[in-house]
Formats: sequence, C-alpha cells, structure tokens
Amino acid sequence: MIKIIYGPKGTGKTKKIIDEANATAQDAKGLSVFVTDNSRCRLSVNHAIRFIDVSDWAVAGEDALCGFIKGVAACNGDHEYIYIDGIARIAGKELKDLAGIFYMLDKISNENKITITITCSGELKDLPDFVKKYV
Repeated sequence: MIKIIYGPKGTGKTKKIIDEANATAQDAKGLSVFVTDNSRCRLSVNHAIRFIDVSDWAVAGEDALCGFIKGVAACNGDHEYIYIDGIARIAGKELKDLAGIFYMLDKISNENKITITITCSGELKDLPDFVKKYV
C-alpha cells in the first residue's frame, strides 16, 4: 500500500510523516525505514526506525532513488514500513515527472507487503493522477 501526505510547502508534511512513523514504530512487527535528504529531523524519528539521509549515500536523481529504495527493500525481507520525505526533492524532478518511480514503489509495496508513505508538495487538485490514486 502507498499512502500520500500532501500539502503546500510549509504546511507540516514532514511533521505528519514523522508522527505517523513514530506511531507505527510502537506496534510494528517488521522493520521501518525513514528516507529523506537531510538530517534535520534525525532526532525526531524514533530510534527503532532506521533513519537514512540519502545525501550520505550520494543518492541524486530518480534512477538513483529507485535503485536505493529497491536495495533497502531487498536487503531484509522483514520491512513493514518505508517512509519517504520529499520524493520530488530527492529525485530532483517535479512531481508530475515521477510516474515511473511511483509505478516501481507500487510494485515493491504489493510484492513485499510494505506500506510506503510519501510526502508530496502541492494541493490535492494539483497532484498528478498517478499520485491522487493513493490519497
């Protein structure tokens, strides 16, 4: 399952995804991973959740992000949750140009029974259809 947290810049999407990650960490039976491109919120994320700042791994661009997420999912069959804060920012593209990565994330989610939560900047009316279907 893919879940979307959306809203204009500065509306608290990062806080919402952190709160959701921390809430699920209490009862998670599998592993949780929080992926972002900075370490500002590192201390806000529950210590039971693997925090990954992709800038530490030189992940830049859509293809690199796709490969990185596939690697995270493949490295351990016990993943239950993956949180991605700022997918367009990490991929270095506009949200409307990320249909391929959403297709890949949907496939990973369904095949591995991983809930993937993603923050996307923008109003609901401005989200591409391939994102809206997960709202």
